[in-house]
Amino acid sequence: MNVPDDLKYAESHEWIRVADGIGTVGITDHAQAELTDIVFVEPPKVGTTFAAHNAVAVVESVKAASDIYTPVSGEIVEVNEALDADPALLNTAPFGDGWIFKIKLSDPGELDALKTPEDYRAQISE
Repeated sequence: MNVPDDLKYAESHEWIRVADGIGTVGITDHAQAELTDIVFVEPPKVGTTFAAHNAVAVVESVKAASDIYTPVSGEIVEVNEALDADPALLNTAPFGDGWIFKIKLSDPGELDALKTPEDYRAQISE
C-alpha cells in the first residue's frame, strides 16, 4: 500500500495535506482498495463548518457506501468538482487528483493528534 510520508492520517482512513492553513483531504490507498470501484461521491457543501471526526461526505462503491470524516475542525472552502464526472479518481489517484475537499483549519493543533505515516502503516498491517 502507498502511504506517502508527507501526509497525516486519521484512523478512519482519511489523509490530510496542509498548506497555508488549508487542509486538502482524501481517502487513503488502503481505503479505496477496500471499497473497490467507486461510483459516486457526495462532497460536503462549501461554507459549512464541521468539528473534527464529523461525517462530511459519502463515497459509494460497487461494494458499499461509506461516510468520510474530516480529520480536523474547520470550514469547507472547496470541493473537488472533477469527482462529479469521474468518481473513479479516488481509485486511480487517491493522493493526487482524487482529493475530496479542502478545509480551513480552525485549530491547527488538532494535526498533532493525527497518525504519522509510520503509525498508519502499522494500523493497516494489523
